[in-house]
Amino acid sequence: MQTPAESTLSALHETLRRDGFSFVAGSVMRELFEHRHALDDWARFAASWDDLAPDAYLASVGHNRSRRYAVFAAGSSGAIVRQPHQPHYQSRDYNNLQGGIERWFEPVRPEIAESYSLRTILEFCRDFYGELSPEVAAWHIELHQFRIEARPGEPGQPTPEGVHRDGVNYVLVLLIDRHNIVSGTTTIHAADGRELGSFTLTHTMDAALVDDSRVFHGVTAVEAQDPGQPSHRDVLVVTLRAAG
Repeated sequence: MQTPAESTLSALHETLRRDGFSFVAGSVMRELFEHRHALDDWARFAASWDDLAPDAYLASVGHNRSRRYAVFAAGSSGAIVRQPHQPHYQSRDYNNLQGGIERWFEPVRPEIAESYSLRTILEFCRDFYGELSPEVAAWHIELHQFRIEARPGEPGQPTPEGVHRDGVNYVLVLLIDRHNIVSGTTTIHAADGRELGSFTLTHTMDAALVDDSRVFHGVTAVEAQDPGQPSHRDVLVVTLRAAG
């Protein structure tokens, strides 16, 4: 007999196979994570979003967008190993705004890369998506910490490149924090542009699980609920691509 966590994972696998994406409520994601390891250092992990660096490659919106970046290598089991710091690269086929160039972002802090919270998230991604692609022996994993801010008369753009694919196999988008923000709706699309679904990440650990080889995704602009107060949308994006 399956445990509750195993039943949830089976249902999510079926949804991904059928639809190519799934929204997962934060309460469910927390249970799936804590089924692996207690997230005792989550507060410190989430607080690291206060220490991101401006995105220098977005002259028009970069002051509203900050991030850190890291790369990991994973087998189908065993240790997940951080790789030497390297640039993030996407072809123009997948990013017509910033594709075709090597983008060097500030690295994820070592203590965050080694945290229980992040390691639990990475192991979840490797194992969950590995079940969908058992033929993949090794994964190239890229990790992005993003903060998008909204200012008076100046909405923040979570996906300035518009509706897109990332050029990988799978994506996890995990909400870390959302403060004084409205909108920021995730939309999922077929290759012909048809909208397949939409949802808004509003609670901590709300997540989007995406089969990037099958569907496109985008996020609408975010605006400050109270323009006189600071506002931000913090997310963790993890992408997995079959290595080699």
